[in-house]
Amino acid sequence: MPRPTYAEAIAAFRLDDVAADLSGSLNGGLNACVECCDRWADGPDRPALDWESHDGRRATLTFRQLRDLSARFARFITARGVKPGDVVAGMLPRTPDLLVTILGTWRAGAVYQPLFTAFGPKAVEHRLTMSGAKLLVTDPANLAKLADLKARPPVALALRADKGETAPEGCDDLHAELAVQPADFAPVPRGGDDLFLMMSTSGTTGPAKGVPVPLKALINFRLYMSDAVDLRPEDKFWNIADPGWAYGLYYAVTGPLALGHATTFYDGPFTVESTYRIIREHGITNLAGAPTAYRLLIAAGPDAAAPVKGGLRAVSSAGEPLNPEVIRWFDQHLDVTIHDHYGQTELGMVVNNHHGLAHDVLVGSAGLALRGHRVCVLDEDDRELPPNQPGVLAVDIARSPLLWFSGYWQQPTPAIRNGYYRTGDTVELEPNGHISFVGRADDVITSSGYRIGPFDVESALLEHPAVIEAAVIGKPDPERTEIVKAFVILRPGLQGSDALAEELSQFVKKRLSAHAYPREIAFVTELPKTPSGKLQRFLLRNAEAATAT
Repeated sequence: MPRPTYAEAIAAFRLDDVAADLSGSLNGGLNACVECCDRWADGPDRPALDWESHDGRRATLTFRQLRDLSARFARFITARGVKPGDVVAGMLPRTPDLLVTILGTWRAGAVYQPLFTAFGPKAVEHRLTMSGAKLLVTDPANLAKLADLKARPPVALALRADKGETAPEGCDDLHAELAVQPADFAPVPRGGDDLFLMMSTSGTTGPAKGVPVPLKALINFRLYMSDAVDLRPEDKFWNIADPGWAYGLYYAVTGPLALGHATTFYDGPFTVESTYRIIREHGITNLAGAPTAYRLLIAAGPDAAAPVKGGLRAVSSAGEPLNPEVIRWFDQHLDVTIHDHYGQTELGMVVNNHHGLAHDVLVGSAGLALRGHRVCVLDEDDRELPPNQPGVLAVDIARSPLLWFSGYWQQPTPAIRNGYYRTGDTVELEPNGHISFVGRADDVITSSGYRIGPFDVESALLEHPAVIEAAVIGKPDPERTEIVKAFVILRPGLQGSDALAEELSQFVKKRLSAHAYPREIAFVTELPKTPSGKLQRFLLRNAEAATAT
């Protein structure tokens, strides 16, 4: 069956139609656990979670099992005083306990807050204080982070009986508590504007800001999974992203389950070997993740990819722009099309090269707006720019009925003004409506009057066979304002040298232009990244600025 075209899908879009795909009503009869679990639990017993641990344990949980477990969890937290609208935080690895915590929180009409397991005590304390969480579910490995918190909520621990773990005084044993609860709890109905998630930004300056997510965002998540990811009933789906972050929680948990589709959890560190093994042994056909992971797969070479070549049907990339070399490599060595997608914690995925809709795909472009959104490019005075002029990517609020973000939690939101939400990312509008990424506003380099996007330079560097990863910044320069400086990770076995640095500079110069090439190259063994894998150019930029003063 041919895919509908993007133009056809846009022309056919009606808010009432997509809202009707929900089991409940936006006007007060909506529950996220029903949408992501209960509605799929009747009839044949359908798998909801395919789980494998780092030490080889495996389990498959069905929607029916999760319905009963979520009811037990909802009984437990309400007995502890959690009310509809209260926040329950989870700091757990990718295990069935994590999914039970999320669904059970929603069942009780409460709001789930993710805490990434790599967070330190300060990050945990800030987020718990910001949200006013009434309960925290975690495991013994993360318990020490709570020792010096000035005020912490009650704690429930997910223990492993096979390891002899017991709950210390003052903490509940989660599994023991669930075992004594009845497996029935009527889902609490809420409205479309009521919250079901409390997220946090991973901002580059200042403390993380709270991002409240209302239930109406479920429509956005469903559309992304169907239009952009093209999740089909016959697919085996794996989103590598951790549910401690937005892309993982939105689209490794909420999105697939909201379509009645099973998701995959691997509770283990990312390695090339484990990734290819999971794809092969679990029969993954639809894969989602970040460019960081894909570049590491490329670094392992074609021989490592050969056993799964042809097995993947669709691959989606999010978190940072996808370099063209990655696209070409996946096409050649994995026989699969990889599409770039763009989003934010505040928006979900909003600009995509859609797997499920037919449209032109431009290498280096983030794609076209998700249905229900109108995006545009603004200048500094909030005027819309024509094609081929760099500006800030923005969402037109009045003409985006599926935009759910209305502001940060209990603080001003300067990004919302004059009828637009400004993302802070610098892009260009192509004549055919595609959005091409240039960089974060602070990342764009000004050199001798030229504006240079670091992404283009990084992509050119990655085309050189010696380079695995690259980060490009503007280094202060008294003559040119800034010069382009690159930080490069080489393939194993190669050593940096002045000759190789000059070779790389000339390589980029020939591919881009006489001004957009690195005048300095530093060979490094690692690049600064957020725990979710996003490149933190600002740390490199700050270090260079500090040495220049």
